[in-house]
Amino acid sequence: MPLREVNGVRLLVEESGSGDPLVLVHGSWDDRQVWALIEDDLARRFRVVSYDRRGHTGSEDGAERGSRRDDEDDLAALIETLGLAPAHVVANSFGSSIALGLAARQPQLFRTLCAHEPPLVSLAADDPAVATFGAAVTPVLELIGRGEPEAAAREFVEIVLGPGAWEMLPERERATMVRNADTFAGEALDPAWADIDLDALSGISVPVLFTQGDQSPPMFAAIIARLSAATDSAEVRTLPGAGHVPHATHPADYAAVVSQFAAS
Repeated sequence: MPLREVNGVRLLVEESGSGDPLVLVHGSWDDRQVWALIEDDLARRFRVVSYDRRGHTGSEDGAERGSRRDDEDDLAALIETLGLAPAHVVANSFGSSIALGLAARQPQLFRTLCAHEPPLVSLAADDPAVATFGAAVTPVLELIGRGEPEAAAREFVEIVLGPGAWEMLPERERATMVRNADTFAGEALDPAWADIDLDALSGISVPVLFTQGDQSPPMFAAIIARLSAATDSAEVRTLPGAGHVPHATHPADYAAVVSQFAAS
């Protein structure tokens, strides 16, 4: 798979299919392989571009610790370098925060945006579910700091996906999360990692779909409620039976939702 230089780093990028361009942006801990169960379905209708974000698996990291703004600029440079604009963008978790941050700054790069459960906790800092989640993540960062990435990854997965979820993950996915633990810790050190310019986002005309799982931690519903209230062009859809990674647990249903929204 080719490495493409964008914004000062080389990113592992893969393309499949043909049609209108659609870019997949993964969340923290993961890499582009997390989209494997839906990529072929999407490629029947779209030119699908997936990539490992900076510091994840097959992509380089910057010389200095990066910020979410760097990830936003990487996404912008990728869209521009590959001639994708305006592109459909589908993003999960922290990838959704990246995509929303870029859309607020450069909406002309987007044709549509489908964002699943962005952890923009600053929007709902007064919500008890957000405070509970924040307290639970602190030990995860402490484990990474002590050089225990596997224990940290296990703890994080069971916070977000529920008890016993770690053992249910494929071995490759567990190994990926362990390998990318330091990058997650670096993301958490960015003072603006959980912020968004709601005023700028509210003014965009890009069609936005916020998705959430009815089995996800409750803080995501609180965040999406505040995002959707501030974004005139947004729709919200709740995915029955799904949680934080619907592309892995309910791939056919999620691919259908994404395809129908982009095509419409």
